[in-house]
Amino acid sequence: MTEERNEFFAGIDVGGTNLRFALVDRLGRIRHRHELKTGINAGREAFYEKICEGCGVLRRGAGACGATIVAAGAGIPGLIANDGYVHVSVNLPPLDGVNLREELQRLTELPTVVANDVNACAWGERLYGAGAEFSSFIMVTLGTGVGGGLVLNGSLWTGIDGVAGELGHLTVEPDGRPCTCGNRGCLEQYASATAIAAAARAAMPEGCAGESISAENVAEAARRGDPRALKIFADAGRYLGIAAAGLANILNLEAFIVGGGVAASFDLLKDAAEKEMRARAFSVPGERLRIIPAALGEDAGLIGSAALAMQAFGSGTGI
Repeated sequence: MTEERNEFFAGIDVGGTNLRFALVDRLGRIRHRHELKTGINAGREAFYEKICEGCGVLRRGAGACGATIVAAGAGIPGLIANDGYVHVSVNLPPLDGVNLREELQRLTELPTVVANDVNACAWGERLYGAGAEFSSFIMVTLGTGVGGGLVLNGSLWTGIDGVAGELGHLTVEPDGRPCTCGNRGCLEQYASATAIAAAARAAMPEGCAGESISAENVAEAARRGDPRALKIFADAGRYLGIAAAGLANILNLEAFIVGGGVAASFDLLKDAAEKEMRARAFSVPGERLRIIPAALGEDAGLIGSAALAMQAFGSGTGI
């Protein structure tokens, strides 16, 4: 076994509910994984203890393979500066105002990169997934909210402050639904899993209980031919198409890659999204832009976080 094959990179996917860890090799393959509950309500120090526990499991996994961990990468939801400072993370408020890169380096004793979680997903797709054939694209995740990560000319674009790509808060209805960010009519109020479930509850006859309806339930109904469910997904797709058209005109991207939980229902969104995008975009960028599903699924964040660490600290990767 060569020295290169004896090197792994740690990927850490920090979610509001789950904290996932993985060892990733230079080919983007997950070689070992571990998962814990984030338990962020117990506070910052308890969270740090979980980080140490998970990284300890990874170290033992690497040791069992006769390998070392070169560096770590972590993806976290929120507005994350280029140096790893957490401006705000709605689902992880104890981390607000923390330079998480510095803290993780202290805890893991590894060189560390910290990025917005969707930026990490985008980089994973760029190297090992649906974005591998493109040099410029946006990765869009449809889940509880809507996230975005931009890759331009082969490089992750995070903006001067590190907070670029917040596609979920692009206004698609100027006087639309109130958003938790304080704006109105944001894309995530129309195309997220939360929005799809809310639209289904609103469409139910008065007096029917709909508290337990999920986006997955709506997708199942749509595939059975339920016209209300089909319309809900078509409406979500149309709003995605509005956003995609604006990006096509401004950035002339090659692809609009859809991931996250709702990506499992990509077939129910695609036609409406493409139709709306092509109706609104100029012909040249509109014909260029492809709306396609992501390839890495739930592992995109783990693989992408590790790949960012590989890029930063894995000399000789060619990335």
